[in-house]
Amino acid sequence: MTGTREWDIRKLRILRTLSERGTVTATAEALLMTPSAVSQQLSNLASQLGVPLLEAHGRRVRLTDAAHLVLRHAESVFAQLERADAELAGYLRGETGTVRVGAFSTAVPALVVPAVRRLRAAYPGLEVRVREAEAAEAYDLLSSGRVDLALSLAAQAPTARDPRFALVPLLADPLDVALPADHPLVGRDGLRLADLSEEPWIFGGSGPWSEITLAACESAGFVPEQAHSAAGWTAILAMVEAGMGVALVPRMAAERRGGVVMRVLERDQPRRHVLAAVRRGSETSPGIARVLSARRKGQPSSTTHRARRSLPVGVSGALRWDTRASCGRA
Repeated sequence: MTGTREWDIRKLRILRTLSERGTVTATAEALLMTPSAVSQQLSNLASQLGVPLLEAHGRRVRLTDAAHLVLRHAESVFAQLERADAELAGYLRGETGTVRVGAFSTAVPALVVPAVRRLRAAYPGLEVRVREAEAAEAYDLLSSGRVDLALSLAAQAPTARDPRFALVPLLADPLDVALPADHPLVGRDGLRLADLSEEPWIFGGSGPWSEITLAACESAGFVPEQAHSAAGWTAILAMVEAGMGVALVPRMAAERRGGVVMRVLERDQPRRHVLAAVRRGSETSPGIARVLSARRKGQPSSTTHRARRSLPVGVSGALRWDTRASCGRA
């Protein structure tokens, strides 16, 4: 019959208080109950457990050996419930739990890893699991519930009208020009994108990068000569270093390469917009809010890089965090 016993936490707390206070009257006062209600609850608990819990001792009652046995185990239950309550409170504050993130390749080292470091230091109970995924895969993972948050370029994101997702603008990532170290324009003051209209260009061979480069050049008043293309930034920068052409490179994607100089464009610098997406309705989740907040912390002001004419590859300037209410599509 042991499997049918009912362990009523509230009644066990009454029994514990009686053990501490010594009398039914004192127990009733401590719990804001009547003495008859205390007696009734303890009688019900004895029936539920199938053992006597109280015995007469003069004009008072005392706990039976069975009651002491019950309380010995109940104390472990009370302690576990306290731990559960504290952990649940932490979860509700976004300090514990698990958040799964899908992010495109350059966002992982530039945005996600620094955020995870900050979160591990501040909230060791909050686990962030990262999965590298380009936009199409990331949104499939998000829609199917396999990740909780997806990072992508705004140009690859669903529209704001998509009922499945809520979009959160994160940052505007400047696009700098990668030049060979011996290029004659490396030292030019006030370099503009239009100054490179006669150069051979190296385009990205995957994702939206060809379109982004083409749109940026057309906005500067020229159609670039697409001399080469490559899928990864390592290959693109290797071609730049070899003098095969110039390229637009996102600041957070730049790699250190001695034969390449990154030039900041003075007046017509394009930017790509990065956003996060969550399943609609989950945007107020405390854990997700902690992750998004960690991504925004520790970034210098966007004004710090504007006076700088060049950035050696691997030395990043500022990324401007996007605080707009709506998401750009570029």
